[in-house]
Amino acid sequence: MQYDHILIRYGELSLKGKNKKQFISQLKKNVKQKLREFPDIHIIRARDRMYIKLNGQDHEPIIEKCREVFGIQSVNLALRVENSLDKIKEGALFALNEAGNAKTFKITTKRPNKSFDVPSQEMNQVLGGHLLSNTEGITVDVRNPDVEIRVEIRNDATYIMAGKIPASGGLPVGTTGKTLLLLSGGIDSPVAGYLAMKRGVKVEAIHFHSPPYTSERAKQKVLDLAKSLTKYGHEIRVHIVPFTELQQKIFREIPEGYGMTVMRRQMLKVSERLAKQEGILSLTTGESLGQVASQTMESMNAINEVTNYPIIRPLVAMDKVDIIDISRKIGTYETSIQPYEDCCTIFVPKQPKTRPSREKIHQFEDPVDFSEDIDKILRNIETITFTEHEQQSDDFGDLL
Repeated sequence: MQYDHILIRYGELSLKGKNKKQFISQLKKNVKQKLREFPDIHIIRARDRMYIKLNGQDHEPIIEKCREVFGIQSVNLALRVENSLDKIKEGALFALNEAGNAKTFKITTKRPNKSFDVPSQEMNQVLGGHLLSNTEGITVDVRNPDVEIRVEIRNDATYIMAGKIPASGGLPVGTTGKTLLLLSGGIDSPVAGYLAMKRGVKVEAIHFHSPPYTSERAKQKVLDLAKSLTKYGHEIRVHIVPFTELQQKIFREIPEGYGMTVMRRQMLKVSERLAKQEGILSLTTGESLGQVASQTMESMNAINEVTNYPIIRPLVAMDKVDIIDISRKIGTYETSIQPYEDCCTIFVPKQPKTRPSREKIHQFEDPVDFSEDIDKILRNIETITFTEHEQQSDDFGDLL
């Protein structure tokens, strides 16, 4: 006897209404993409959960990959047995023995198959007695057991599970639209992208590259970060913006203290134009309120003026320590701290304005025409597409 299925619990999406089928369909598609290297498995979709029939495949790497899929609340190893009392007893004992050093247990039975003769509460007692009779030194604890044996008696079969393995939660990527992530080489923006994906958003990224002030290694660092995020979103397109000429113009024409604010405004203008071209409905940034000069309330107010696109800021109320903890968890931290500067760290004024006003910004920015510069940028954007399993570039050309 051995575990032969993995049970996937949906979590939040199980609360959806008439569009629930669409969410589950997208989740199954995402799970299938995630597990494409295991061709022998079979994914079975049910109304309130999903099963993976292992067909002899090792369960450990499959479980680890499932834990990275947004929309999955938890996973369980499951044993499928016939709907007979003897087989269920045998399976429950197997599950308890497989739990290792458990000293206490609890039985929880669900009986969707009402034609099965033994009611749920009675089944708990029958199985509990059987386990106590066939083990030594193990007792029942219904409040805080070392292991909970869950038995689900369904129409097709009975599924027996022990324990529960937490997964990523959230919503399946691809169910709530698409966003354009302003991806720098720092710690914050990859975490923002990860958290946006957790809410079901498909992410594309835009990166502002300013050679020779920013190096090829700085660009590669950003591409590596994007590649890391494919673990959670499967596919990410990265749009590389040639930003040198526009950035030089900003710091040539605009007073030093306001240069950072105007630069951010132009970034949003470029990002919005690109988003419209790509059919993307929002922008996402790694801004955290009060973290740096461009992330004060006044700065955000001045910068936001140039776009009517919704700007998703998943980190806006988070502490830096919390952001770093997430970056370590998702595997982007070590790449983010590599010492290669991005365009936001060059030309930094000695005393940037932390409370810029829109009136002052217009006073300095309006006399300068950036429209042709933005048009030129959009004509020369390079794009590379990453997937979790392979890497390829599109018609804009290779970057590597």
